[in-house]
Amino acid sequence: MKVRGQAQVPADPGFAEIVTLIQAARDRAYHAVNTALIDLYWQVGEYISRKLAAAEWGDGVVTQLAAHLANTQPGLRGFTRANLFRMRQFYEAYRDDEKVAPLVRQLPWTHNLIILSQSKRPEEREFYLRAAAREQWSKRELERQFAIALFERAVLTPAKVSPVVRQSHPQALSVFKDAYLLEFLGLPEGHSEADLHQGLLARLKTFLIELGRDFCFVGSEFPVQVGKQDFALDLLFFHRGLNCLVAIELKVGRFEPEYLGKLSFYLEALDRNVRKPHENPALGVLLCASKDDEVVEYALSRTASPALIAQYQTQLPDKAMLQAKLHEFYLQDLAARGSNREEGRGGPP
Repeated sequence: MKVRGQAQVPADPGFAEIVTLIQAARDRAYHAVNTALIDLYWQVGEYISRKLAAAEWGDGVVTQLAAHLANTQPGLRGFTRANLFRMRQFYEAYRDDEKVAPLVRQLPWTHNLIILSQSKRPEEREFYLRAAAREQWSKRELERQFAIALFERAVLTPAKVSPVVRQSHPQALSVFKDAYLLEFLGLPEGHSEADLHQGLLARLKTFLIELGRDFCFVGSEFPVQVGKQDFALDLLFFHRGLNCLVAIELKVGRFEPEYLGKLSFYLEALDRNVRKPHENPALGVLLCASKDDEVVEYALSRTASPALIAQYQTQLPDKAMLQAKLHEFYLQDLAARGSNREEGRGGPP
């Protein structure tokens, strides 16, 4: 508490470094404890799985085990009958997948349970395991990603990018989305560009989570001066992984091809006047209320600009419909691979 009349002594610059060291040690301790806990659950799940598979135990024995642990280990939590069976399911889901198994140790048990219970297929589990570890989602945010059908949308509608982006920033394909869910803004149906802009600034932290962990906010209505004219770029970000500026222009209507011209102009100005020598060329995103994918394809195919066209949505998608489309997609893919194998064997004419 500050004493009246006593001058406040400025903190030594070294204090911040000590705080950083303490936080780093806490993070390491947390990750070590979490890894040990997940390893324990894995081992218990493996033991139960083998006992049940060999018919040495029945389901009733697992119930007895839960009661035994409750009696002999007072205060021990997480070893109820239901959780013991979840440990078995956890082990059996990942035991044969050497590529994915290490990922589960990077996430808390609650995250693993959400992914295990809500994923419909192995590739969906892998997708969310990798994304949750990379983005460091909270439990609430992970549940939101399932609610907005992130996996289904990523498979069915990959990001729409120009050929220049594929050449200069190939990893951008895994960074950007075809559609961004902005349901958290609560925008009315007839909202204006100003409403959208102000809403994103007011909920910037949530918008950054939707964009992705490596995005850093630079400015709003970022000033761009070319010649004697002043311009204002809607939103400017920096992506640490891609090491480049990311310009976002907002449009509350349908995408029109002429929008690319202005975005290209802004990107040229950023590269000439703002980009630092060690940074990669800037990327641009047109975030529109709607788009015709065929028009987008035509517009992007000949542009020399590193641009992306994305759509923003203010309502949650119909997840059941997306899951049905994804099921159809996988059936078609399976049929196509079967046909290719037949052709490779020199099947009947």
